[in-house]
Amino acid sequence: MSRIMKRSLLATTIALISTQAHSAGFQVSEHSASGLGRAFAGEAAMTDNASVMARNPASMTKFDQIQFSGAIHGVLTDINVTDNTNQQTANNVAPSPVVPASYLVAPVDDKFSAGVGLYTVYGVGTDYSDTFLTGYMAGDTNLTSVNLNPAIAYKVNSNLSLGAGLDIVYAMATLNRHFGELNPANPAAKMITMEGSTLGLGYNIGALYEVDKDIRFGLSYRSPVHLKFKDGDFTDHAGKSVTRGGKVNADLNIELPAVIEFSGFQQLDPAWAVHYSVMWTDWSAFKELKATSSQCDKGNGVCFEKSEKYDDAIRWSFGSTYTLNNDWTLRAGLAFDEQAGRSTLSIPDTDRFWYSAGATYQYTPKLSVDAGIAYIASKESEFKERGSAQLAERNFTASGSATVIGLQANYTF
Repeated sequence: MSRIMKRSLLATTIALISTQAHSAGFQVSEHSASGLGRAFAGEAAMTDNASVMARNPASMTKFDQIQFSGAIHGVLTDINVTDNTNQQTANNVAPSPVVPASYLVAPVDDKFSAGVGLYTVYGVGTDYSDTFLTGYMAGDTNLTSVNLNPAIAYKVNSNLSLGAGLDIVYAMATLNRHFGELNPANPAAKMITMEGSTLGLGYNIGALYEVDKDIRFGLSYRSPVHLKFKDGDFTDHAGKSVTRGGKVNADLNIELPAVIEFSGFQQLDPAWAVHYSVMWTDWSAFKELKATSSQCDKGNGVCFEKSEKYDDAIRWSFGSTYTLNNDWTLRAGLAFDEQAGRSTLSIPDTDRFWYSAGATYQYTPKLSVDAGIAYIASKESEFKERGSAQLAERNFTASGSATVIGLQANYTF
């Protein structure tokens, strides 16, 4: 049973190790509606509105006036998981969240710029029926986080700009697991619950190099973030880790992986531009999960522990922008996300393909509105999980897709 409880926190772990949106490992990428319309291709080299600071702080030197950008995204998911052993299907296991974001960029002089962003960096949820027979490995998991990102940028010369920012991440997580087939008389009975919140700090740096007015390249780095859930509430409803069961305080440390992105942008002619990105995430840095408490006396201070195998993953994206006239700009993009980790009930991770389109309407000289939509197709995934050494291995199939819709307003002061 202790292994069951170890596995049951896997959803929280993977939820917390994301840095960007619905990418491999369930990273959160919904930073802007304009970026969504091009499948976030070329983001580290784009300069079209204030939201670009989220991917490369050096891009802020391209603004000669104060600009505010505010975006909201709706994520419509359709992810289904079938327990082939028990012939039971869980439909729509991923909630459909609303993801907001906002940014303000202000030039200080002809060299320095400053900005601040408030957006979601990590966020995921899975919600299986309480009566799902393998509820001891599934259940429900929710993560909400907010990243406050103050940043500065400096224009070294007419070609090179540098930038740096601070990531202040506040994260909240909730996890429930149920007995399922382990308790046929009451499968919905809770087995364990965990709740916690924490504040983590990291940084991001970037460079923007302009070959000329039509060609530029961007390189950015986001540091690991160490999340230390101190004194989270762990409730052992089954009394398997804690004598007589009940709620105890437990500590959990997780390192979020580093991210490097290289992007390019080229204006082919007055109407057409192309842009592209290669983004690497250090998923292999995540190796284990361990929650500890002196009150977990049945486990010698370990409430649960589980080793994980994740591999570094790369995201490839390509997009194009077409300036129709002074009022309308059109976008399209394609992307491929490599699978980061072994599929599980909590996070049925797999390769993903993005197909995106979007547009900007220049409503007034100071106000523009962006809209974007992306369809994310996931490859069908088959995987196996075992709740404990005493339980038979279960075989699962996961399939699904997601549609992301974004709207954004940009105002120049």
